[in-house]
Amino acid sequence: MEDYKMYLANENRYENMKYNRVGKSGLMFPAVSLGFWHNFGSNGNYENMRQMMHTAFDLGITQFDLANNYGPEYGRAEINAGHLLHEDFMPYRDELVITTKAGFDMWPGPYGNWGSRKYLIASCDQSLKRLGLDYVDIFYHHRPDPDTPLEETMEALLQIVQSGKALYAGISNYNAEQTEAALKIARKIHLPLIVNQRSYSIFNKKIEREGLKETTKKCGLGIIAFSPLAQGLLTDRYINGIPTDSRIAHDGRYLHREDLSEKKLSAIKQLNEIAAARGQSLADMALSWILRDGSVCSVLVGASKPEQIKDSVRCLKNMSFSSEELEKINEISGEIG
Repeated sequence: MEDYKMYLANENRYENMKYNRVGKSGLMFPAVSLGFWHNFGSNGNYENMRQMMHTAFDLGITQFDLANNYGPEYGRAEINAGHLLHEDFMPYRDELVITTKAGFDMWPGPYGNWGSRKYLIASCDQSLKRLGLDYVDIFYHHRPDPDTPLEETMEALLQIVQSGKALYAGISNYNAEQTEAALKIARKIHLPLIVNQRSYSIFNKKIEREGLKETTKKCGLGIIAFSPLAQGLLTDRYINGIPTDSRIAHDGRYLHREDLSEKKLSAIKQLNEIAAARGQSLADMALSWILRDGSVCSVLVGASKPEQIKDSVRCLKNMSFSSEELEKINEISGEIG
């Protein structure tokens, strides 16, 4: 076995990354953050995970985003991340934003799901054990719970923060109305609720239609966008058919062959032409588009190899769009998103 070489982070890691304030809080997110939803479970290669984390941090990506049930199997992404944090990143812990969540199905029975105080506090404790950390920087409620009073959920987050297990609280998948309701309670009980994590891409503009951007701006809350590349559709990978190593081909949990309709494929090709005219890849443009107006403080990218992370940060080189480009993008994606 070859000697393990200790990881030393790139000294120039902060030079090219852009950092954005999260709402009106004191925290800043890197414009690009690394998500652990895919490729950090038992189906991933451990050394590849290590290289992806190294690459991300060396590029100034200081935020690693997890959840209790990221895998496969549930909890496995946190276990793998925890081992890697301990092996390579403990000297840099205070330079990192580590986040996790609870709200979806995690363990059997009535206490392993949704938004009760019992579930959230137990889940946070379990996540910290798997990660091997004393605290996370942000603990999110992963989705609204229609049956548990919102006060109970927010008070559980407050207890998690007050007990030193998280520095800030976040919400995810909350619509504009739910966000306002959560913030109202948070202000009343002095909960540092600073961010809402939502799906947002050229193909999914739901947050625009429901007015979430305006709501968060008015309330001083940050937005971080997940699935910014529509699970990989907003890349050049599918322009000539479905590659054998693509997510559609080998991991049918979230993206299916029927998601790539003729209409969508035509839109991808047209968007690719606009990107090329801007001197960008389609993926670069899709990420730049989300960050274009400052209402989203970070895009959460997934990756299966380090090169994809290097590609992702290229979006920061050209984030301005002409009104003609924006109109064209809207027109092409209109019926889809």
